[in-house]
Amino acid sequence: GDDNSGRKVITFSCCRMPPSHQLNHTRLLEYLKYTLDQYVENDYTVVYFHYGLKSLNKPSLKWLQTAYKEFDRKYVSKIFGLLFRLCNARKFHEGSVLFLICLQLTEYKKNLKALYVVHPTNFIKILWNIFKPLISHKFGKKITYLNHLSDLREHLKYDQLNIPQEVIRHDENLRRKQKGKLPPVVKVPPPRPPLPTQQFGVSLQYIKDKNKGELIPPVMKETVSYLKRKGLQVEGLFRRSASIQTIKDVQKLYNQGKSVNFDDYNDIHIPAVILKTFLRELPQPLLTFECYDQILGIT
Repeated sequence: GDDNSGRKVITFSCCRMPPSHQLNHTRLLEYLKYTLDQYVENDYTVVYFHYGLKSLNKPSLKWLQTAYKEFDRKYVSKIFGLLFRLCNARKFHEGSVLFLICLQLTEYKKNLKALYVVHPTNFIKILWNIFKPLISHKFGKKITYLNHLSDLREHLKYDQLNIPQEVIRHDENLRRKQKGKLPPVVKVPPPRPPLPTQQFGVSLQYIKDKNKGELIPPVMKETVSYLKRKGLQVEGLFRRSASIQTIKDVQKLYNQGKSVNFDDYNDIHIPAVILKTFLRELPQPLLTFECYDQILGIT
């Protein structure tokens, strides 16, 4: 999405991190650098959703120590040691993940205009006040704490953000507690079986079986064809964002087996975002988990 000044927004959601034993954290750090590299040439903003960082998905101490060494900062090892001595293991993880992200952002601080930390804990605030001068005074001035999602509306185009449902529910619970009300018990309905025409969030094999053996999914065929005809000369294709609500509406049409005319939306970036979303939501990526390391070695 964009902020109120038209700058691109990058989000990081802790609740989206899978269990530590399933995640290659070295690749995560590489992906973070890769994502930032796409936007840092222009002004940009980062939103960090802290809720959801738990013992199950926190990276190991060994990896954190290795990750800190990636940064060319003579004081990083000292900070790492101070963090560990000041905190127990649980608190150490809580603060160090955000601190690691901040260190990464200092490598790209020239065009970073704001870092919004949503739902920070008191420990995060205390820890940052201690170590802020060691990173950068100017960088520290770019950080803003936001206790509620509604606070984002003052700074960003909120409706463009793809905020995880877990974060939204947590925000609602916080507001109810402030009003002295206990949060209602949320009954999670069982997952619905996919529609026969489902395109998003299902396997390629499922789409093939439901489309009479067609090898290329309809959504992929139509978006690629449209972009080849009208989007090859567009600057920023696959980098620009689009309205989250519009993307959801187009996804719904595809999942219901209805036709989509991208000319109706008058935005070449919508089919590009739809294609990216389709690939991102595949349960098994195109290159497959089994071939990932081999393909990475080739590149």
